[in-house]
Amino acid sequence: MIEFKGVTKKYGNNFAVKGLDFAIEDGEFVFIVGPSGAGKSTIIKLIMKEVDPDKGAIVIDGREVTRLPNRFIPEHRRKVGIVFQDCRLLPKKTAYENIKFAMDIVHASKRKIKRQVPKVLTLVGLEDKGNYYPHQLSAGEQQRVAIARALVNSPSVLIADEPTGNLDPETAWGIMEILERINEKGTTVLMVTHAKEIVNRMNKRVIDLRDGRIVRDEEEGAYKKDGRI
Repeated sequence: MIEFKGVTKKYGNNFAVKGLDFAIEDGEFVFIVGPSGAGKSTIIKLIMKEVDPDKGAIVIDGREVTRLPNRFIPEHRRKVGIVFQDCRLLPKKTAYENIKFAMDIVHASKRKIKRQVPKVLTLVGLEDKGNYYPHQLSAGEQQRVAIARALVNSPSVLIADEPTGNLDPETAWGIMEILERINEKGTTVLMVTHAKEIVNRMNKRVIDLRDGRIVRDEEEGAYKKDGRI
């Protein structure tokens, strides 16, 4: 579970988020939407403990991360996989090596790496492209590698930050199918997006932010009921 309790974060004199209260249950698929500057990126940074709130508490998997000692931060971040719009793959490493790198960081055994990397490559439909370098892959395939890398250490939560922003509609839907399949296997998915059509068709829970506040939290929601973005 992810729970925000009265969370406020300021940068200088400006509120990034103000008094946020929400809970995301294990296994949910949740969209966070809203215009630029609404506070979406700050929520991600708070979850990852890249920044701390000025007020309030954040509880993830029963642990209050706002009070988490620095020595436990790496362990906390291993529980949360993250996928960015720009993939952030290492250009001189193959797809297999990019994914393996995430396991090397946590000192996984060679046996576990040998078992786990092919498993996640298959999950994202790239079982035959492990030896390809990023420049040899399409934009959609690169994003699939990024998803596999985020999943390889078996996080309980996957954060997708505009994962379809650079993709054509057909490729974007392929990515969404993968994310939904991952969610069906039990991983909590939190996706930040401006993709109105995707949100409307997926029919998942929608948390709508404006000026750092939640203006709507709706099960089986749409991007915005009146059609505005």
